Amino acid sequence: MKPAAPDHRDLGTQQELFMTSIYSPGSPIFLPNGARIFNRLVEYLRKQYVHYGFQEVITPTIYKKALWAKSGHLENYADDMFTVTSTSPSRADVTEAGEVDEYGLKPMNCPGHCLIFAAQKRSYRDLPIRYADFSPLHRNEISGALSGLTRVRRFHQDDGHIFCRPNQIEGEISNTLEFIRRVYKDFRLGSYRLKLSTRPENYIGSLEDWEHAEGSLKRALDHSGEPWTLNEGDGAFYGPKIDVILKDSDGKEHQTATIQLDFQLPKRFELEYQAPAPELEAKGETTTDPELLATSGPVRPVMIHRAVLGSAERMFALLIEHYNGKWPFWLNPRQSIVLTVNDSEPVVKFARNTQKVLLGTDSADVHVSPSGLAVDLDDSARSLSLKIREAKTKGYGMIIVVGPKDIATGTVTVDATGGLQTGDKPAQKNLVMTPEELLQFMKAKVDAYE
Repeated sequence: MKPAAPDHRDLGTQQELFMTSIYSPGSPIFLPNGARIFNRLVEYLRKQYVHYGFQEVITPTIYKKALWAKSGHLENYADDMFTVTSTSPSRADVTEAGEVDEYGLKPMNCPGHCLIFAAQKRSYRDLPIRYADFSPLHRNEISGALSGLTRVRRFHQDDGHIFCRPNQIEGEISNTLEFIRRVYKDFRLGSYRLKLSTRPENYIGSLEDWEHAEGSLKRALDHSGEPWTLNEGDGAFYGPKIDVILKDSDGKEHQTATIQLDFQLPKRFELEYQAPAPELEAKGETTTDPELLATSGPVRPVMIHRAVLGSAERMFALLIEHYNGKWPFWLNPRQSIVLTVNDSEPVVKFARNTQKVLLGTDSADVHVSPSGLAVDLDDSARSLSLKIREAKTKGYGMIIVVGPKDIATGTVTVDATGGLQTGDKPAQKNLVMTPEELLQFMKAKVDAYE
């Protein structure tokens, strides 16, 4: 009989990662262990943003409905949005017509990023401009569809928007596909496939724009070397898109990452940049003709929506099931635990000092940065065998044992066989090293995403 597929809801409860509440349906509450993993996912992406040229921004959670009307979301997305109103008439905002102004919780970040782009005059030399945003989003999912971390009302998306010139589309798409490949390799997520969705019947914009955009996406996909399929007529009405389809541990497919071209929002928000030979620039063409280059004018930028993980909550659920609760060391919320052989004062003192060294809190200088590692301590009087068995059950990546003999040598004994083993070398069970050496060993595993 085939064993039951891992369920992130059960594992999430067992490992104390998250919980839900009837007082906020569809809004997962991350517990300390879950928050550690969530924060590591975000920290990981922030490091990648430096490499791929993204600048992080922080934008409001609520906007006036006038913004959503301008962006088109109010017309096409109203049922999926939450409305926010004031219960105090004296504090409510009032429109010029004397009506109470309503707000909407944002379901996506793109209109806010358009406001940022539009706030300054832009030159072709400034592009591409890449914004990233981890702000929480809210979508009014049907209550009966809510489930764990995969169908939620409040979530975080590793949201990014690229404003570029028409002749930069192919390069930006190629860079984003490389970004996705790098991330999924580091997470060891296995195979995925790419799907290109093209112009639907209700498209907006010119046919020429669509053909140029679809050609750029096809060339970028061919250049990526990854297999891809064509999904004719299933693009968004505002532009073609590439979806990443990931297969989970049970063989089910999930759409995770996405890359979408948008012709609508730049027009709705009247976004523009100044460039020489604007008519050719708008077509993605270049010229060396000095007469044409002598004339500059406004050009509409191309907007690319991209999310590498997609919903962080949904990706979290996939990772829980993919690893089946056995986390690689760098993501493990229980990276290590220091266990004492007995509860004598010298042993407990050395164990606590070892914990401080590994946490990076052993210095009296408050300006010294902590290591960022998760290091627990069990200095109870219980037997060592019982404490080791419990630590293994809880999934600690490293079990560090301290006894009377270790005090004299200033070393500890480490069992590094816990969690998911991802390194090239087999994990070792009886490593002997100083706390300082162990700190560097642990940091190296984190830096290598092992």
